[in-house]
Amino acid sequence: MGALAAVATLGACANDTPTLEEVRAATSRYQDVDVALAEGYVRDPMDVCETSYYLGSMTDDGTMGIHFFRPDLLGVGEDETRHDATGTHADFLRPAMLVYEPQPDSILELVAVANMIDAEAWSDAGHREPPMFGDVPFDFHPASGGAGFAAHYDLHVWLYRDNPSGMFAPYNPAVSCEHHVFNLPAITPPDGIPRAPHH
Repeated sequence: MGALAAVATLGACANDTPTLEEVRAATSRYQDVDVALAEGYVRDPMDVCETSYYLGSMTDDGTMGIHFFRPDLLGVGEDETRHDATGTHADFLRPAMLVYEPQPDSILELVAVANMIDAEAWSDAGHREPPMFGDVPFDFHPASGGAGFAAHYDLHVWLYRDNPSGMFAPYNPAVSCEHHVFNLPAITPPDGIPRAPHH
């Protein structure tokens, strides 16, 4: 909560940027995942609890979690993942993505909200600078041919879990995938390779 208070007025210099408190007020109802589902969010079809290792980092930067997203806000079709995003939605009062940490007994706890923007679509819309939340630029990720990901921007806002790495860091060391049930047999099982990115 200290980090939240320190930057609660973020965006005051940008007319269209809400404060973090406003984003919290607009999204707190999604702490109940059933509310998120009722409002059109879907669990990412890959159902991966993502760690920095899983996403290709050679350092342990922490965890993202399990993403739920609004297909209409990301511009993705049925059975597509968030990495198929084609849209330019950047409004954190209606975030395109919600990030949950798995708890014991299959309970999900909201830890962050996020937006993802297709870089080509952003450029085609006439933007020459990256999307911003106040004075915080979205993170840019180049295309990854091997993984099939197009170039995109994203930004996570850790409103619901203090993040030692910072409010807008991509990963949070205080989030865990310990209680995520492994259900993707195509990926190395947890006991296959030491520290395998199975989550």
